[in-house]
Amino acid sequence: MKTLTQEFTKGLWEQLPPFRLVLGLCPTLAVTKSLEGGWGMGLATTFVLVCSNLFVASLRKAIPPKVRIATFIVIIATFVVITELMMKAYTPMLSKTLGVFIPLIVVNCIILGRAEAFASKNGIGRSCLDGLGIGIGFTLALALLGAVREIFGTGKLTIFAQAELSVSLIPLAEGQEYLFRFMVEAPGAFVCLGAMLMLMNIITERSAKAA
Repeated sequence: MKTLTQEFTKGLWEQLPPFRLVLGLCPTLAVTKSLEGGWGMGLATTFVLVCSNLFVASLRKAIPPKVRIATFIVIIATFVVITELMMKAYTPMLSKTLGVFIPLIVVNCIILGRAEAFASKNGIGRSCLDGLGIGIGFTLALALLGAVREIFGTGKLTIFAQAELSVSLIPLAEGQEYLFRFMVEAPGAFVCLGAMLMLMNIITERSAKAA
């Protein structure tokens, strides 16, 4: 059995959702046009993931096996609604940017998968660490992908639009809106995702050879 530290850190590399588990690719590709979109979706997913894992682990012995999936979905949907309402109240611009992908967290395979594969079989402490590690890994992956796409797409980095926190890194000519428009379109998302996955595989392979 893994230690508590291993339960947390596995989501940062070994089971990094978009690249290792190959889950949550729809929001990964759709909302990572900017750094803000990446970390926004990542944090929202992390909150739902940790809270749903906590409740599933707490109720795992009381949930009848025949209705466990339906129960998991109800629990997840409850926290998604809480997340959506909080974002609309406190970060309306970010909520508008993420749009329909916030309510679609309900059907995110990462969350339902962790509830079924882990939280329903482990205690509260391990389940919370599992959810937190996977969530932070997902957030970092989306933020990095969003940052790369935004920098090469528009030449700037939007940290938090509502607070007007943005940095211009590559000056554009007068009237020029994009550096490489391809990077903020759907094909650019696939190319960046593939390039990052290739880089991770190279690092993993070299580390294995060195070991």
